[in-house]
This record gives sequence, C-alpha cells and structure tokens, in this order.
Amino acid sequence: MAENLNNITFNSNGKLLLTGEYVVLDGALSLAIPTKYGQSLEVEPINESKLIWRSLDEKGSVWFEDTFEIIKNEISHSVRNNNTISDRLLQILNATKQLNPDFLNSNGGFKITTKLDFPRHWGLGTSSTLVNNMAQWAQVDAYKLLENTFGGSGYDIACAQHNTAITYQLFNEGILKKPFDCAQGDTIKHDKKRNIDEIDFNPSFKNHLYFVYLNEKQNSRDGIAQYKNYRSNLSDSISEINDITQNIISCKTLENFIFLIEKHENIISKIIKQSPVKASLFNDFNGGIKSLGAWGGDFILVASLNNPTHYFSQKGFKTIIPFEDMIL
Repeated sequence: MAENLNNITFNSNGKLLLTGEYVVLDGALSLAIPTKYGQSLEVEPINESKLIWRSLDEKGSVWFEDTFEIIKNEISHSVRNNNTISDRLLQILNATKQLNPDFLNSNGGFKITTKLDFPRHWGLGTSSTLVNNMAQWAQVDAYKLLENTFGGSGYDIACAQHNTAITYQLFNEGILKKPFDCAQGDTIKHDKKRNIDEIDFNPSFKNHLYFVYLNEKQNSRDGIAQYKNYRSNLSDSISEINDITQNIISCKTLENFIFLIEKHENIISKIIKQSPVKASLFNDFNGGIKSLGAWGGDFILVASLNNPTHYFSQKGFKTIIPFEDMIL
C-alpha cells in the first residue's frame, strides 16, 4: 500500500497456476506463482457522496468508467446503464460493505482509479487483483470477498498477496484431514480452509521455460462449472497431482520437468475429458507444453531446449514471455 497526501494506493499481484488446475478445488496440492504484472487501485477522497470510478488498461487508456451514488450508506447506480461490468462492480462494492458495514459510511465519497499492468484478456487476474485491492481498502477478508462474488479456490488471492511462489491447498471439504506437508517452505497461512506455503521455485533450467498466450480469454467460472460436471472419484488423481507438484518444485533437469508436466496434462485430460493442448494444437512441437488454469485459453507453459518463439509465432501466437520476465 502506498500513500500520497490524502490519496491511498493499493497493489496486488497477478497469478498463474502451474499445477493443480481444477483439482485445486478438491484439495490437491498446487503450485502457484505471482506475476510481475498486477493491478493498482488509487483512492482519492472527494466531498460528494459518490464513487467516481475509472479503470485504465496497461497503456493508460480508459476501458471502463462509471459513477455510483452513496445514499444512506447504500451504494447504487447513478444511471442504470445495463452494463455488465457496472453490475459486477456494484455487486463487489455491496459484498464488501456486507463484510464491513462501516465501509463508505463517511459523508463524502471517493474518486477511484484502477490501473492494470497487463492486457485484460491475458487472464492474469483482473478480477482477483481488484477483489484483493478492494479488501485491503475496506479491511475485510479477501478470501471471503472472493467467495461472495466470483468464487473459486482462492489461489489467485494468495498470489495477489504474496511475492514469492507458493503451494496452495484447500482441506475443508472432507478430502484432506490435514494440510499436505510441503517440506520446502514455512506455512504462512493456515486456517480451516487453506494452507499456503511460501517456497523457493527457481529451477536451474528456467531459461528454457516460456509462457505463450493462446489468443483467447478463458472464463474460469465456465471451466470450473464444466469440471464439476465431469469429476467423480478423485482421490487417486489428487494423490498423483500432489506428488507431481512436489517433484516439480524439486526438479533438477529440463527433461524430468517435461516428463512431469506431460504426466500432469494426461491426468487432468482424463478428468475433464479434453485433449491436452499439445495434442490438439501443437503435436509437432519438440518440447513440453502444459495448460495453466482453465483449459482452452489464456497462457500455456512451454518447456523447450531451444527458444520456441519462431515456432509459435509462425502459428499465430505472438505473445511469448520468458519465465523470468513473467514471474515476480
């Protein structure tokens, strides 16, 4: 959090889920990493009982703006405009106020400016970084605010709050009786729902790892809904994913890393009944490829002995980010 005179600025990191997509919801040990890209939220007090909201993209251009009225401690649209983004933001504001009834109770209002460091369509956490910034501002539990708005496992909130790689695990759904022991890190959050360990994930072969954008934004909520329709008995799969996650953290060679991510892809493929992205789009690629988050869009992780930029560029995928340029 940064403060400049009466203005206060909150910052949150973006996120990528390297292992455990989908099954993180059911207690799998997952490896998540915060990104150098994130979102800020600046709060400037004003004398009017309004919230004047403006959202800027990574180029500084306005991609959303609206004004909300604060009347008798209730937040509402100034003008009903049938805008889905406005409706969602109003939902977040009201959910925040439900968690902290004193939020926005002053006589005045605020001018709010959010600023993204990354293109919105990248899927690095436009929503989760906003939720975490709002939670910081209102001094409420960001995980509870996420639960009451977008839903999901909460790993993205953990990334928003931490500046190093983490393992993330839910254990309140009856699948796990206690948090999985990850010897690499110290537990820095442990409650009835989740266990988060900070870890040192700095593979010696990191110069051979890349993130490639698939030119398509994937809706995580849709992916989760589809996963819930397919999942059945997951205990064996979760056990395998737990082992893969730990092995990836301690992995010493690129060859073994590729083996592990391909094994991970095959396990998730069977659960959600979708072909791995390498088989469906890049079957002639010499290296390993793994989906990140909901399958079918956003970024993939590429492990390659040689720089894969030419290969993916020729296929129309121009956004290729080396590991160290992405990871915080």
